[in-house]
Amino acid sequence: MVVILSCIPLRMAIAKQIAPAPQAILTLGGDIDREIFTARFAQMHPSLDIWISSGANLEATRRAFQQIAPTRVHIDRRAIDTVTNFTSLVADFKQHKFHHIYVVTADYHMRRAKAIATFVLGSQGIAFTPVAMPTNKPVESRLHLLRDVCRALLWVLTRRTGASLHPSI
Repeated sequence: MVVILSCIPLRMAIAKQIAPAPQAILTLGGDIDREIFTARFAQMHPSLDIWISSGANLEATRRAFQQIAPTRVHIDRRAIDTVTNFTSLVADFKQHKFHHIYVVTADYHMRRAKAIATFVLGSQGIAFTPVAMPTNKPVESRLHLLRDVCRALLWVLTRRTGASLHPSI
């Protein structure tokens, strides 16, 4: 386990050498405001495809991205929580040969998202650049952070997230 985890920073550094600029945008679902924020952000990056992991209802999501070419927008509904936002899409990112992506989420959620991304994406040789949507909400608890870091580590080691172990996850 120590060997696997010690390789993550190296894999992320190599990924940033291969792709210094992000090659796609990943939005962690959970709030239509994140999707609206991402649509505006995506207009500043017209060459990048957008991946929305879960998110608002489908019609609201489509409305948020109506100014973006539909071929750029990929909506994935497999995730049920923050850990699976990453684990359900990492194989797709590898298939598209992405080495560096933007990760968009709310500012209060970013600490946890960055920790999970470091383990899940980093273990697969994918670097990320965080983009925080400003809110007035307090940062999530350390307990949520610790729980999901453990789940991300579980995924790195077993390819299982533990999402089915707790009904409220």
